[in-house]
Amino acid sequence: MDLTVVAYVIYLLISVALTVWVARTLSRNGRVFLAGVLHGNEKLADAVNHLLVVGFYLVNLGFVTLYLRNGEAVGDTRGLFEALSVKLGVVLLVLGVLHLGNVYVLNKIRRRGLMEREQTPPVPPQGWTGPGGGPWAAPAAPKV
Repeated sequence: MDLTVVAYVIYLLISVALTVWVARTLSRNGRVFLAGVLHGNEKLADAVNHLLVVGFYLVNLGFVTLYLRNGEAVGDTRGLFEALSVKLGVVLLVLGVLHLGNVYVLNKIRRRGLMEREQTPPVPPQGWTGPGGGPWAAPAAPKV
């Protein structure tokens, strides 16, 4: 069997296994994060989590498939390992960048929600103080 075909098979097996493992890990651990981002709405968190996992699979498996082609034939065992290391390294970097991108976007959404909650006062206003009123106002300047 040609070593290039062996490299393709090993690359696909490892890349697909890594993609599935990362997607399951992110899904399992990201659910709690999503529930916090979405203010405890569990059904919505599960739905968004599922959509993110499907998108993650599509993007990563599409990239793995597109990146399958090797520029040159693999002639020996050393070439096999070199080809696999480059391909798997790129796949791992893409997985990491996509993960960091997802976390960044979700964290921005979470922060926006926290800011909105902080702007709402804990009790409704009980009165109104006009300009220059209140105990913290500066004393009025003497009239000349």
